[in-house]
Amino acid sequence: MPDFPWDSLAGARARAAQHPGGVVDLSIGTPVDQTPQVLRDALAAAADAPGYPTALGTDALRTAAAGWLRRRLGVTVADPSGADPSVIPTVGSKELVALLPTLLGLQGGATTVLLPEVAYPTYEVGAVLAGLAVRRCDTPPAEAAGISLVWLNSPGNPHGRVLRDDELRAWVEWGRAHGVPVVADECYITLGWDVTPRSILHPEVAGTDHTGLLAVHSLSKQSNAAGYRGGLLSGDPALVRRVWEVRRHLGLLVPGPVQAAMAAALDDDEHVDAQRERYRGRRERLLAAVRGAGMRVDHSEAGLYLWATRDEDCWVTIDRLAGLGIVAAPGSFYGPAGSRHVRLALTATDERIDAAVERLGG
Repeated sequence: MPDFPWDSLAGARARAAQHPGGVVDLSIGTPVDQTPQVLRDALAAAADAPGYPTALGTDALRTAAAGWLRRRLGVTVADPSGADPSVIPTVGSKELVALLPTLLGLQGGATTVLLPEVAYPTYEVGAVLAGLAVRRCDTPPAEAAGISLVWLNSPGNPHGRVLRDDELRAWVEWGRAHGVPVVADECYITLGWDVTPRSILHPEVAGTDHTGLLAVHSLSKQSNAAGYRGGLLSGDPALVRRVWEVRRHLGLLVPGPVQAAMAAALDDDEHVDAQRERYRGRRERLLAAVRGAGMRVDHSEAGLYLWATRDEDCWVTIDRLAGLGIVAAPGSFYGPAGSRHVRLALTATDERIDAAVERLGG
């Protein structure tokens, strides 16, 4: 296993803590605003839960998930309550990302998982756990020999890049031509700023069916529910069933009260839109300050991060920011191609974002 990357930030955190105004931690994208009342009420109402939940998820949750996919993303999945499930709940999305190669039965062979050049580290962790090799690339390769899975991430973490429809279609066509599942991590899809992200399951991308395709979604960011650990897997019923069957054996079950809260959240758009506007305001203030401090911001057209650079080694930038009491994530966490960038999260309180703005302008 690779080292846990966040441990290497201990020195920067210690330096930032010496700032008289305290630390502004923009390194980890964990929500800080209150979990909306609609989720808390649903969780409390379902608190009497003496029996085991099912890996498949309740009918109410799967119906709410299908409605959310259709209403918010323009995606119509196969009958969510049919014999072959097209959408199931997961224990957050990170667990699914880390286990998906194993859940799909890919482990134990000399095969390769394709990742983006700059990518969330857990894609690689999941491949390592399954004993698979990793290859980084942003376009479909000429040769498919030995490739067993493709990960896409749009909007991307850490850089906020959104894949165009033609880029998504190219991956869909490549995956289907070679019989390789293509999985899109779309956890930030409701947070488009300069562009509107499109799901890989959208008919303009996938066509009339979802053969060979999976999409991953999460309530952590859009509903301020990271502590609930509520995620979704949807797409090709044959692939979803394969994942579901193994999860049943492993006891990977979303707690019943959490499933009730997820269903309530997915049925309610108001809290998602309100949180989006909070992030929009923080983004506008921080983006202007970062640019004013002489940094270039690349991509970042969606999601919860600014992908910034001073055209220097990322650890030099990390040290500069720590001197201002600001902690960011070094781009090297996300692959060699990120070594000259840092990631700044928008997931801090208004007060802490304003403190960062003031320090960057000093």
